[in-house]
Amino acid sequence: MEPIFLAYIGIGLLLALSGIGSAIGVTITANAAIGAMKKNPDKFGNYLILTAFPGTQGLYGFLGYFLLSTHLTPELNSLQAAAIFCVSIALGLLCIFSSLRQGAVGANGINAIGQGYDVFGRTMILTVFSELYPIVGIAALFLIGNSSIF
Repeated sequence: MEPIFLAYIGIGLLLALSGIGSAIGVTITANAAIGAMKKNPDKFGNYLILTAFPGTQGLYGFLGYFLLSTHLTPELNSLQAAAIFCVSIALGLLCIFSSLRQGAVGANGINAIGQGYDVFGRTMILTVFSELYPIVGIAALFLIGNSSIF
């Protein structure tokens, strides 16, 4: 097997995992928003913002591909391909788990807002905490992509 195939498998899994995580996370918060709108439809803007947060991890997956795409050449050696594969899997897993947990936190906040509690700002802050880990993963991907092995 050519090393570039391993790198592309990693990139493919990165895109799939981050996209699946975002889709599920957004669905979790959107379901909560639909339920909350029955009780408090005037807060739709708050629900919309909290629903969008888990979708960012899908963008991180695409950003990871974009940052690594310059290295995807036929001259890629086994070490380079392994590095791309491993960092892609790591970021993909960070994105999927972060999206799922972010969706859960956002859904709880949406439920509370729907019940009349004024927790939008606090929920935003708490929802963003899980965003830190994919950002750290992007930083690691960037550092590995710019390391001396390339």
